[in-house]
Amino acid sequence: MSASAEHRLILASKSKSRASVLSAAGLSFEQVGSGVDEEALKDALRAEGASVAKQADLLAETKALKVSISHLGVVLGCDQMLDHDGQGLDKVSTREEAADVLRSLRGKTHTLQSAIVACVEGAPVWRHLSQPKLRMRNFSDDFLEGYLDAIGDAAFESVGCYQIEGLGAQLFDRIEGDYFSILGMPLLPLMQWLRDRGSLLP
Repeated sequence: MSASAEHRLILASKSKSRASVLSAAGLSFEQVGSGVDEEALKDALRAEGASVAKQADLLAETKALKVSISHLGVVLGCDQMLDHDGQGLDKVSTREEAADVLRSLRGKTHTLQSAIVACVEGAPVWRHLSQPKLRMRNFSDDFLEGYLDAIGDAAFESVGCYQIEGLGAQLFDRIEGDYFSILGMPLLPLMQWLRDRGSLLP
């Protein structure tokens, strides 16, 4: 592998939010969708009794591996799952489902299992799991309805039906852990690893 290819960075995802985090930090990268059937893989892992954290880690690894097999450079796979009392919550597709999810999280603390795996030449070489905790405040039903009115279809874009960088911030009264990991990209551990391997200046 050439020196330039060694430091080439590829995000194995079409996620706009993850790309935005990397771009804002000044990292140069390419985006390549992994094409992984995430729902089928999650179903298989859950059937095996895998923890929510393990599901996130293996989904991230699978995405990175699939792209790394055919692309030179460092390929990053990411996955984030909402861990609610040991159960993984999935994205929803209707307003009624979104309301049910938010009611189930209201007044409680949940964990985001935010995994990232780096692969080079079809093999994992680094991985990290961040586990920020978020407490949703005990908001009123009127607030919930107004919130869903305001965000519209954006409620279907993330587990938990919120984007904390936007209106979703109004749902919470406490967060513990790395903010970037809440956005789905454990940025600080990633940049330290890139510095350690010489891909970023120390």
